[in-house]
Amino acid sequence: MEEKLKDTTLLFLVRCDDTGVITEICLAMKKRGFGMGKWNGVGGKLEPGESIEDAARRETEEEIGVRVGKLRPVAQLEFMYSVRPGWDQLVHVFFADEWEEEPTESEEMRPGWYAVSDIPFDSMWPDDRIWLPEVLGGNLIRGRFVFGEGETIIEHEISAVPDFD
Repeated sequence: MEEKLKDTTLLFLVRCDDTGVITEICLAMKKRGFGMGKWNGVGGKLEPGESIEDAARRETEEEIGVRVGKLRPVAQLEFMYSVRPGWDQLVHVFFADEWEEEPTESEEMRPGWYAVSDIPFDSMWPDDRIWLPEVLGGNLIRGRFVFGEGETIIEHEISAVPDFD
């Protein structure tokens, strides 16, 4: 019997132009723990009894001091770690274009805004350059990434989907 992957969340604040095209994305530099030294979205694990959406909202407020309203699901990504199976997870990725307060630094994360054309992929997880441009371009994505030693992607697949039902 296949074990269920641990659900986790990842959220990106985005700014759009008048036509709805995403022009800027808020990334956050991870200052400690898993992913330290990398730019990413904000998010993490669910607490007992917490929904995926509530976890994304809570993590966003804890990590960058922002309260988000409506979440837009944009990707579901399986991450498998051949050398650390305990890290295997299903990441539910969201965009939010409406929030209260401005992103502020916490003990865990230092936020920064980037133009979509200037995303620092060299300072991010290697999978980000594969799937993030797809969702920034308007596609909904399901993906699977298998990592080997040294954060090397040894296998991956992504596909556009009409929704996540």
